[in-house]
Amino acid sequence: MSDTLPLSILNNRRMEKWLRFQPDRTVKLAVGKVEIGQGVLIALSQIAAEELDVGIDRIDILSGDTADAPDEGSTSSSQSIEVSGRSVRLVSAELRTRVLGRLAQRLNCAPEELSVEDGVFFQDGNPTGHDYWSFSGPEDFAAEIEGAVRPKPPSAYKVVGQPVPRRDLIAKVTGAAFIHDMVRPDMLHARVLRQPSREARLEAFDEAAVRKAAGGTIRIVRVGDFVAFVGDDETVVQRAAVGAPAHARWSGVRVLSPVQQEAAWFRDQPSDDRHIGDPGAPSETGAIVSETYSRPFVAHAALAPSCGLAEYRSGHLSVWSHTQGVYPLRNSISDILGLKREQVTVRHAHGAGCYGHNGADDAALDAAIIAMQIPDHCIRVQWRREEEFGFEPISTAHMTRLRAALDENGRPVDWTAEVWAGPHVQRSVFGGNMLAHEALPNKPPAPKSNDPTEANGGGGTRNGFPLYDFGTKRVIHHLALQTPVRTSSLRGLGALPNVFALECFVDELAERAGVDPVAYRLSLLSDQRARLLIENVAGRCGWASRGPAGTGRGLGLAWSRYKNKAAYACVAVELDVDRDIALRRVWCAADAGLVINPDGARNQLEGGIIHAASMTLKEQVTLDGDGITSLDWDSYPIMRFSEVPEIEAVIIDNPDLPTLGMGECTFGPTAAAIGNAVAHALGVRIRDMPLTRERIAAALVRS
Repeated sequence: MSDTLPLSILNNRRMEKWLRFQPDRTVKLAVGKVEIGQGVLIALSQIAAEELDVGIDRIDILSGDTADAPDEGSTSSSQSIEVSGRSVRLVSAELRTRVLGRLAQRLNCAPEELSVEDGVFFQDGNPTGHDYWSFSGPEDFAAEIEGAVRPKPPSAYKVVGQPVPRRDLIAKVTGAAFIHDMVRPDMLHARVLRQPSREARLEAFDEAAVRKAAGGTIRIVRVGDFVAFVGDDETVVQRAAVGAPAHARWSGVRVLSPVQQEAAWFRDQPSDDRHIGDPGAPSETGAIVSETYSRPFVAHAALAPSCGLAEYRSGHLSVWSHTQGVYPLRNSISDILGLKREQVTVRHAHGAGCYGHNGADDAALDAAIIAMQIPDHCIRVQWRREEEFGFEPISTAHMTRLRAALDENGRPVDWTAEVWAGPHVQRSVFGGNMLAHEALPNKPPAPKSNDPTEANGGGGTRNGFPLYDFGTKRVIHHLALQTPVRTSSLRGLGALPNVFALECFVDELAERAGVDPVAYRLSLLSDQRARLLIENVAGRCGWASRGPAGTGRGLGLAWSRYKNKAAYACVAVELDVDRDIALRRVWCAADAGLVINPDGARNQLEGGIIHAASMTLKEQVTLDGDGITSLDWDSYPIMRFSEVPEIEAVIIDNPDLPTLGMGECTFGPTAAAIGNAVAHALGVRIRDMPLTRERIAAALVRS
């Protein structure tokens, strides 16, 4: 059975790593996945409560703690419910069966005669005088998890599938839940002087001038080219950090150009090339149609900059971070600082929400380096807004060129997607570098470009293969060997630009064939789950009465299955185009199999729609001189609350099918639906994101 177990269980086989019955009649559930705004902790709690037959209020969940929670890697790729949820279900079902089996022996009855109500055991409906807290023993937790117990059937669910409220929201909306608000004994505030680029070396630094700019007492910590300002007055430390760059002289600073901020720049750069899918060359038979689509570099744009806390006491380093992976962060910090793994504990603390690898891990390393120099104090490093935009890993620019050979009915018989992009994942665990590590004396070598494998969903190739019934499909991936700035994962990786390209191109092919875009899609698609979603959304948005193109009012539709194996989603967007694009209404339907918490799932769908809309219409990292120039909300605008459209999201109920990750499933379809709606509104196509006023004007001039 072990070869079919989730990776989370294979890496954490002891029951005691996951569950424990506590004296206060609660159940301690420990998980490695963390809360980053997606509502995963309440869903995992529901799964445990369901399988154990205890009230949801009894579940006391601990997440992301290298001392007391299992190692489940990073919270990413929409796998928390698919992998961790399945693990919690199997573990909880096995514990319940194990305890009831011992009780059946004690009572000399069949296990089938026993039932559980809120943790209390009954035999044929009569109290046994036992419950989890009085009857479970050390032997129930000491054995390895076998995973051989069959969990409950969905028809028996009472908690799973219900919209249970999240417990973290009250503290978050009142501003009391975040790492930024943590206060520890002997706490000092710190800020860091950043290297302009990884090869830069600090040739001169005027400490006296910085102390004067601070206007108060600070301690300056320097380790190699890593420089930090520390003090008990945060305002003084902040002034030091703001003034410091003017008093530092660097050598070896990179020089960037605005041309490097566009995805087309990658086309002429050295790359690692892969040919995936059909090995043959693209067909030259029939009509050949090709178009190119792009998305620029984009930022995570978390509403609060990154923050990290660390303290080094009695030879042990404790770190608090809003990281997505406490164990990978612990391993990186211990390796960089020359500590043993058991000398470092990393605990997750809530951040401002971020789907991807932002500055959280880097801020934690900043704090850890300083804590090693100033032991017996808690060091709190708070990044500045300019620092967050300027130095977090960003998502790579990405260009997709699609080419189709068409039959006599205008349908593709041969399909080629050619992708140019930098690495979509550069976490330390995948060979990337921590920012401060590059300033230390033991600086690592430059990271090598790599991307997730196809088995893990791909990076630049994610959703590059269409699920339409084309005869021949291939993807040619050009992974850039170098990028002008550090890149890493952001929600969806390459799915958004690839789905934008794919679903916009399908609309263009439908127009070329003189066929309605929805009818064209359905004629190419045999996947019944996908067809149902498209028909559902087309019916709800009034597709049949869609007006002609070029009126300024547009309606567009797109769909995908995230990573071609996770949740399905179809999105339709209605919008107006005048000088700018104004979203009016969005319709969405999703199929994620068994849904644990429909309220949380709907929030995920809506959040992905808003995030994708912001990226499609507004967002672009700009480069010039020695770095990123989009350093504030004016130069990097995001969608405002007043611009959010009415969203109508429905979930197709499929409780008898496996749960599919849905945190990123609306991301690509939303971008493509907007692209198609804009083309319908204008009568001309814009193929490069963001779809700004300038690009609208240029498209109209070209037409």
